[in-house]
Amino acid sequence: MPRGGSDGPVNATIIDAVPTAGGLHCETTALGVLLTHAGLSLSEPMLFGLGAALSFVYWDSKQQDLPFLGGRVKPFALTQALTSRLGVALRVEETTSARKAWDRLRTTIDRGTPVGLQLDSYELEYFGSRVHFAGHVVAMYGYDQDTAYLIDTAQQGGKVSTTLESLTRARAARGPMSAHHRAFTVNVPTAAARPERIHEAIVPAITACATEFLAPPIANLGNRGILTAAKRIPSWFDRVADPARDLAVIAMLMERAGTGGALFRNLYRDFLTESEELVARRSHADIIVENAARFAESALLWTRASELIAHAGSTGQADFLTEAAEVLRKIEWIETAAMTSLASLEKAEQRGGRQ
Repeated sequence: MPRGGSDGPVNATIIDAVPTAGGLHCETTALGVLLTHAGLSLSEPMLFGLGAALSFVYWDSKQQDLPFLGGRVKPFALTQALTSRLGVALRVEETTSARKAWDRLRTTIDRGTPVGLQLDSYELEYFGSRVHFAGHVVAMYGYDQDTAYLIDTAQQGGKVSTTLESLTRARAARGPMSAHHRAFTVNVPTAAARPERIHEAIVPAITACATEFLAPPIANLGNRGILTAAKRIPSWFDRVADPARDLAVIAMLMERAGTGGALFRNLYRDFLTESEELVARRSHADIIVENAARFAESALLWTRASELIAHAGSTGQADFLTEAAEVLRKIEWIETAAMTSLASLEKAEQRGGRQ
C-alpha cells in the first residue's frame, strides 16, 4: 500500500513491497517489478524469452545523428507479447496531454499500483549515458512534491529518482521509438501464475521468436537486418560527423547500453538454459540446449564487433570496420542456424499433438 510521512520523503506517496533491484534490461526490469508486485515472479531471462523479444534492427535516416543497431523487438512489443501469452491483463494509457498523463499516473500510484513508463532516457537526471533514446522503460513506485521514484536497470542504479520536471520532459519526448506519455499496469489472474501455464508457453514463445527472426518484413530486421548492418558498417567513416567520437558512442550503446550487443543474446541463452528443465519433452530440451550454446557463441562475437567499431574510431583505421562487418556475417550464420533449429520445435509440437 502507499505510505507517506516521517518514515519516507515528506508528503510522499511510496508503494511498499516493490522489488528495487534493477535488472540488465530496462523493459524486463520494469515489467518484472509490475508482475512481481501483482503476484507473478519470473527471472529476467524468462521474461525476455516469453516475450519473444530477441531480434535485430538496423535503422538509419537523415533525421538520426548515428545509425541505430538494436538487438531486440521494438519497445513495448515484449510486454504485449508476454502478457498476451500468459493471460495477464495489460492496461495501457497514452495521451498527448502532459497534464492528463500526470493526473492518471498520480492516481494509479495513489491506489498502490506501480506503473511502467516509456520515455526518453536523455532527460532522466540519474542516467549515465546522455543519449536520446525514447524507447527506454522504467517502473515508477512513488512520488513527492518534487521527485519521482523509479526502478531502472542495475547499471543505472536500480532504485533511483529524478525530478518531476525531468520526468515530464522525458515522457513528452518525440522522435524515433517515442510514445505519447505511454503508461501501463498489469493484473495477474490466478490462472496466469500457475507453473503449468508458464511451462506450456515456452515452446510457442520460442517458435514465434524464431519465425519472426527468420522472415522479417523488411531487410532492416531479423537475420536480414544483420546482413544489412554488415553491408553498411564499412562506410561509417563517411556516414558519421566525427568518427573518433561517434564510433565510440555506437560501440558503447551496443555493448554497455545493450542496444545491439551481447546483452540480449546472453539473456536469450539464459532463457533457453532455464527452459531446458521446464519443457515436457526430452526432444525439445535437446534442441533448446544445443541452441543455447549457439547464442553463447553469438554473444561473444557481438562483443568483438563492438570492440572493432571502437578501435576504428580511436585509430582512424577503416579496416577495423571491415573486420566488424565480417564478424556480423558470422553472427548472422550462427543465429540463422539457431533460429532455424528452434523453429522446428513447432513442427515437433504439431506432430506430437496428432499422436
